[in-house]
Amino acid sequence: MKMLAVETATGVQSLALVTGDRIVAEHHEEASGHHARFLVPAVDALLKSVGWQLSDIAVFAVSIGPGSFTGLRVGLATIMGFRMVTGAKVVTVPTLEAMAWNLQGFQGRRCPVLRSRTGEVYWALFERHGHDLQRIAPDRVGSLQAFAASITETTVVYGEGWQANREEVHRLLGSSDRLAVEGPREAASASACSVAFAARRRLASGELLENTLSPRYVQRADAELMMDRRATGSVPG
Repeated sequence: MKMLAVETATGVQSLALVTGDRIVAEHHEEASGHHARFLVPAVDALLKSVGWQLSDIAVFAVSIGPGSFTGLRVGLATIMGFRMVTGAKVVTVPTLEAMAWNLQGFQGRRCPVLRSRTGEVYWALFERHGHDLQRIAPDRVGSLQAFAASITETTVVYGEGWQANREEVHRLLGSSDRLAVEGPREAASASACSVAFAARRRLASGELLENTLSPRYVQRADAELMMDRRATGSVPG
């Protein structure tokens, strides 16, 4: 079964062609703000490089966020267009879940982190034992304080959100800063290869797109919003 995986949640656009458990070809390029111009030509070039046609693809896998609004909309719209033309299956994968597969050989707790607005990040917690990757906390968005508070045991952390804020998070962790263990730089980026790995698991469980395709928006917890409002004096204490 041939699969095309697409990752456009960040500024680095990523594509992968997969058959079975083998990555046949992959492509990564900087595309910040230009996904609409680069994506379809990149797909066409990658298919031609291995002698495939779009009609050969049985499954499209796509990252649905959280992440760049523009990048996600372009990626999702492109996949929906491909689906209309080919009738192939579509599997959607949350971006942080896909990133959790970046650490293929690591057993234990991992936390992928993406940048959100200034002073905030997206993150989620996963743990792997054997071949099973288990989600242990939902996707969240919030302040660096909230992120630091979620690291309660030794966790490998990685991603652009971590790289941009590591010093501040270590400061917030204080004496427990050794709980946040920095992952390898090669695991930091969202990757279409990892989208494909996650999609295969979802496909095996029968998780296919039925009708509409929309980005995954992650909202801040009500309790944290209330704390911020109290901190700024916008609500009574």
